[in-house]
Amino acid sequence: MISIDFTHDPSRESWVDSANDPGSDFPIQNLPYAVFHTGDGDQRIGIGIGNQIIDLRYLAEQGLLLDEFVSPCRSDVLNELMALSGPQRIQLRQLLSKLLVRSTDADQVLMKAGLRSQDSVEFCVPCRIQDYTDFYASIFHATNVGSMFRPNNPLLPNYKHIPIGYHGRASSVVISGTEVIRPIGQKAPAEEGGLPTRSPAVLLDYELEVGFFVAQGNELGSTIPIDKAEEHLFGMCLVNDWSARDLQKWEYQPLGPFLAKSFATTVSPWVVTMEALAPFRAAEYHRPEGDPKPLDYLTSDENSSKGGVDIQLKVSLSSQQMREKGLPAEHLSQTRFTNMYWTIAQILTHHASNGCNLQPGDLMASGTVSGPSRDQRGSMLELTWNGDANNPTPGTDRTPLRLPTGEERKFLADGDELILSGFCENSEYRRIGFGQCRGTVQPARR
Repeated sequence: MISIDFTHDPSRESWVDSANDPGSDFPIQNLPYAVFHTGDGDQRIGIGIGNQIIDLRYLAEQGLLLDEFVSPCRSDVLNELMALSGPQRIQLRQLLSKLLVRSTDADQVLMKAGLRSQDSVEFCVPCRIQDYTDFYASIFHATNVGSMFRPNNPLLPNYKHIPIGYHGRASSVVISGTEVIRPIGQKAPAEEGGLPTRSPAVLLDYELEVGFFVAQGNELGSTIPIDKAEEHLFGMCLVNDWSARDLQKWEYQPLGPFLAKSFATTVSPWVVTMEALAPFRAAEYHRPEGDPKPLDYLTSDENSSKGGVDIQLKVSLSSQQMREKGLPAEHLSQTRFTNMYWTIAQILTHHASNGCNLQPGDLMASGTVSGPSRDQRGSMLELTWNGDANNPTPGTDRTPLRLPTGEERKFLADGDELILSGFCENSEYRRIGFGQCRGTVQPARR
């Protein structure tokens, strides 16, 4: 597990004044990575500091970085940097912190020439994602969904023994702000024995998730032991795994999600490193008495005491009518990543446990993050209980969401913008954030 060092000192300030604002997502204690361009298509790696982004290629060209970091920081994606060893990643973070601290001896005039306003750049998917795996790691989400379709048996027997996941579509992972086209697909027959239909998805949904990127990988045929898993974790981001529930209902048996998921997955531009998250590690989810203990390969003392990450997550929705009237986005729910039944280390270890070769830049997502109460649910499916006022499940609130304009939502309408945000905060360290993950639904293209 990564140790706390001077870069986490809450009294540390930057010569970039906006980074010292208590409400900033990107104080000097954070230093998240992103990939951006200024309109010419020339992608560069940057570090978020306040409301600015500093160009790492520029720092390398000015001789401000050590030789071993020049090539990774001159790249147009994060993969080479992700492949650095843990000690190297810590060394680079410490170097960048020293360059950006208020009392730095570095030439600030030289440094300032590498700054860009975040509002003046366009962000890109932060790395070359060759593989993407989505999991189902929230027991509250799994129980809610299972209760809708299997009221007497919401969780299948394997759920508490292995992290459940499926292989997603890496090519349709898109950056925050990318418009999401409503998919068209097959739906179940209206009556038993009838024929399926094909039309635009009606039950379009979002899923509030957290993603993490693989650092150094493993060779094909080898594994990653649980006590080494943290060395293979680079950083985390926000993920919206858009879902077409009516398509999913027809296709998910017997093999699982396919076209209902592969049309788009939105990621936030900022990758908050595991080094930055060190002060916000937490114990793994406390399993109720009677739940089985994970098998030995998924168990370690370190994972038990610090395998969790305490991220607070929020979801808001802005309809087209709301934006036209100048109304703020409507808060839908808020939850914590500590509600996850499986930790990110357990997910990574299980993924590699059969000898699957993970690679730098591979993306894994947590699955929908939900908590025990209605205001902590991470999808419309749960918030409106499948939009079904006649669902017999007892004790559930199936009220449609009502927006300030009087509009109602059971699922997403064209023009709706979803905004995910996240941050870490406690009394001992500086608050750090993940920025936002945004996407707006556009009509289907027939």
